[in-house]
Amino acid sequence: MLPQLILNSIIAGSIYTLVALGFNLIYSTTKFFNLAHGVLAAVGAYIVFFLAQMLGVDIYLSVVAGIFVAGFIGYLLDKIVYLPLRKRKASNMVLLVASLGAFTVIQAIIAILFSSQFQTLSRNIGFEKTYEIFGGIITQTQLIIFLCGIVIMAGLLIMFKKTSFGKAIVATSDNEEVAKIVGINTNRIIGRVFFIGSAIAGLAGILVGFDTGIEPTMGMSLLLKGVIASIIGGIGSVYGGVLGAFFLGFVENFGIWQISGEWKDAIAFALLIIFLIFRPRGLINK
Repeated sequence: MLPQLILNSIIAGSIYTLVALGFNLIYSTTKFFNLAHGVLAAVGAYIVFFLAQMLGVDIYLSVVAGIFVAGFIGYLLDKIVYLPLRKRKASNMVLLVASLGAFTVIQAIIAILFSSQFQTLSRNIGFEKTYEIFGGIITQTQLIIFLCGIVIMAGLLIMFKKTSFGKAIVATSDNEEVAKIVGINTNRIIGRVFFIGSAIAGLAGILVGFDTGIEPTMGMSLLLKGVIASIIGGIGSVYGGVLGAFFLGFVENFGIWQISGEWKDAIAFALLIIFLIFRPRGLINK
C-alpha cells in the first residue's frame, strides 16, 4: 500500500501543480482570484474530445488545439471582460465576481453543447501501458502528467530568469505602475500572461481527461485544489505553487489511508483553514 500511496500522491501533486502554476502566474500579475481559470481546464479537455473522439482528428493535433483554444479564450476574457474593468479602476471584488460569471457561462455552454454526461478521452489512444515501481502501479498517462508538471515548472522558471518577456512579467507583478513608467506595456503583458496561464489550465484538463475522464463541472474541483495548493505553498510564487501542490497531494492521499476516500476534500479544506490561521503567507513567502 505504501508505494501506491506515494505514487498516487505524486500524481495528484502533479495535477495540482499544473493548475496552481497557471493560477499563480495570472494572480501574480493581476492580483485577483481568476475563478474562470478552472473552467478553462474543461475547455481544453472538451476541445480534444470534440476533435479526436467526435471528428476523428489526430490525437496530438487535438491536444495542441485544446491547449491553444483554452489559452485563447483566457486571452479573450482578459481583453473583453477584465481589461475594461481594470481601466475603470474596478476593485478586486468586482473582478472576482466577473470571473465567477465567466466561469458559470462557459460551463453552461459546455454542458449545452456536450451534455452533462461523463466522457472519456483515453479510448483508442494507446496510453494503456502500466509500470511497476517498488510495488506500486503507475499508468503511462500518469507518468506523462508528472513529466508535464516538471517541464512546465522548469519552462516558467527559465522564462522568468532568461527572457525579457519573463522579466517584464516580474516587473509588472512587483509594481504595475512603475512598470508602466519605465515603458512596459502592462496590458499587453497581462494579456499574454492570461494566454499562457489559461493554456496551462487547458493542458491540466486534457491530462485529467486522459487519466480519469471529463465532465462540464470538472473545472470547479480542479480550481479549488489549485487555489488551495497556491495558498498553502505561497500565493504568486512558482516554487510555492509546486511545493503546495505536492504537499496537498501527500496530505490528501495519506489522510484517507485508513478512512473513506470521500474525506479527501474535507482534508484539503481543513489543511487550508490551518494554513490561513497559522501561516497565511504559505510555505514560501513571495
